[in-house]
Amino acid sequence: MIKINRKVEYALMVLKLMSERSTQDLTTAREVCDRFKTPFDTTAKVMQQLNLAGILVSVKGVKGGYYLQQDLAELSYLKLAETIEEKKFTLDCHEGPCELLGSCNISEPIKRLNDYIVSIFSTLSVQELLTDATIPTRLAPVCPSFKEHA
Repeated sequence: MIKINRKVEYALMVLKLMSERSTQDLTTAREVCDRFKTPFDTTAKVMQQLNLAGILVSVKGVKGGYYLQQDLAELSYLKLAETIEEKKFTLDCHEGPCELLGSCNISEPIKRLNDYIVSIFSTLSVQELLTDATIPTRLAPVCPSFKEHA
């Protein structure tokens, strides 16, 4: 099972909340924390990262906050996760120090698995993920638990 980083979860919570509002409504980190009981420092940092990536826009001042800048239909889950976690999700066993590289018998299968997951995450939009709609039909064959919804 793939583990989703807690900060990515907070980003998804923020984006879902903001996507359900008018673009004129500003959202603050404090508001998100109060509503979802998330830690302020982490939530504020996530919102700042989303701002730096151009997904949110920050409005300064007493009545400031953030508003959603990017269309979530155009934002892939992969880009969001890489933005928040500040790392790429491509895997190459031949990069980096791995003491098993010379004797490993699963480097190619693991690379195929990684390529497959990256492919899915790069085609899954945040909007598709956050809406109550069924799993996109292009993903249903690879997600057996969602077949009853396709």
